[in-house]
Amino acid sequence: MKTIIIGIAGGTGSGKSTFTKKLKKEFKDDVAVLYHDNYYRDQSDIPLEERRKTNYDHPDAMETELLIRQLMNLKAGKAVDCPVYDYTQHTRSDQVVRVEPKKVILLEGILVLADERLRDLLDIKVYVEADADERILRRIIRDVKERGRDMEGVVEQYLTTVKPMHYLYVEPTRCMADIVINSGKNPVAFTLVKNTIQKILDEAE
Repeated sequence: MKTIIIGIAGGTGSGKSTFTKKLKKEFKDDVAVLYHDNYYRDQSDIPLEERRKTNYDHPDAMETELLIRQLMNLKAGKAVDCPVYDYTQHTRSDQVVRVEPKKVILLEGILVLADERLRDLLDIKVYVEADADERILRRIIRDVKERGRDMEGVVEQYLTTVKPMHYLYVEPTRCMADIVINSGKNPVAFTLVKNTIQKILDEAE
């Protein structure tokens, strides 16, 4: 079974998670989803205060080597146990998520296109972009509501690491994408990618 891997990248708050979730909802168990965010390095040996200072938007914060190994295993037809990251503790949790091999794998994350080794595994590369003001507002709402952060901390992190890393590592990968869409809710782009996935699944039967 040939596996097709679709990378969905873009800046924080751009709508790539919305786009990915819509595809997962459409195809349900016919596709597998991996999130690059779950591959942040384990920091359990570092004090919590030090963990908070980690630059989470730099490629070095990710254990991309593990992600690549697990993608290769999925392509080989083997199930994998994906790590789960605990954002409240700033380290990897004890939990794992079992992911079974599928014909189509969706891989989502801001730095999905930034690593050449990872990029080479992708069959389709999507970049989701949005206005910077919209992205920071979505980031604030998400981090405060879902990740237990305070507003001041979110803003400081955005200004010191998120924003500069976006321009250094994320936005330059836009030109590497096969498809660039201006919103995670863009219905035309969604239909194009949905139809592509459906064609792949139909040909596999």
